[in-house]
Amino acid sequence: MNKFFRSRHFSGLGYGALLLLLVHLVGTLGYRYIGYPTASWIDSFYMTFITVATIGFGETVDLSTHPMGRLFTVFIAVIGIGTMSYLFSTFVALLLESDLNAALRKKRMEKEISRLTGHYIVCGIGRVGTNVAMELVQTGRRIVIIESDREALNSWLEHQPDTPYLHADAADDDALRTAGVARAAGVFAVTGDDSHNLMVSLSVKLLNAKARVVARLHDIRNADKARRAGADEIVSPDFAGGMRIASAMVRPHAVNLMDQMLHREDGLRIEEVSVPAGFAPTPLSQVVPRSKDYILMATHEHGNWIFNPPDEHLLQGGATLVLMVTAGGRTQLEKLLHG
Repeated sequence: MNKFFRSRHFSGLGYGALLLLLVHLVGTLGYRYIGYPTASWIDSFYMTFITVATIGFGETVDLSTHPMGRLFTVFIAVIGIGTMSYLFSTFVALLLESDLNAALRKKRMEKEISRLTGHYIVCGIGRVGTNVAMELVQTGRRIVIIESDREALNSWLEHQPDTPYLHADAADDDALRTAGVARAAGVFAVTGDDSHNLMVSLSVKLLNAKARVVARLHDIRNADKARRAGADEIVSPDFAGGMRIASAMVRPHAVNLMDQMLHREDGLRIEEVSVPAGFAPTPLSQVVPRSKDYILMATHEHGNWIFNPPDEHLLQGGATLVLMVTAGGRTQLEKLLHG
């Protein structure tokens, strides 16, 4: 909508309307002067209006004894009719431009999405979805948003206008296919409706069984249903909020550290990096050298956790590294392990 008002055609409408108002003002004053004292202000304005509108009624201001008055009428008609034509053509061009731009933007968006792989799809960009999407953006992940509420979508796009998005129902198979669910690393079902999130989870798993699905649920009693529908993880904002409040009381420094991490501009987070299956056993010191961009906290191997592993520990394929790391450090490690 903002682009609509910023269009050059919209500015042209403003200038045309101003010129049309000026023509009526000049015409009213002119006919008032020519027809004085018999012509009233209303007669003068009406004479100007029917001339510009080409209605063709008789002269409400008698010009039979005023040859120059008829030349004035010709002048008002030429300028007024030209202005009306300009306004009409500009208005049509504005409508066509808006529809054409919308179609082109949609086509360009779909083409951009078709090139994505390993991205994340956020289904629902309300209060929770906005925070999810912002976290992904700040940590350098590629995302696609699916939202049926135009107002919520516009609210996000005001701050992140370059985000690929679809104005559609996230439970619709066609929308998920267009969003690249077959190539996505994961899907967030975070709309405000539990049943809708269940449908999103089921639809995603039917289209791509390998995609990881995290579903938002208000009622934790629906957790079993969501898992059967295909959700890999269930998050209840009410439950998580209660745990956060308790943690703020009993472990304030740890909570403060986590809060500070979420507000850092360098994207420092506790992240996990997977080791590819064909990775040859290698001492940890050679794979994860000491760096200011990350701190290795633990590894997860064969279902077991190894906290603060020693440098000589052999890292094998299939393991997962858990680190406190910046977005750049995570990317560096991923390239090192997969390169």
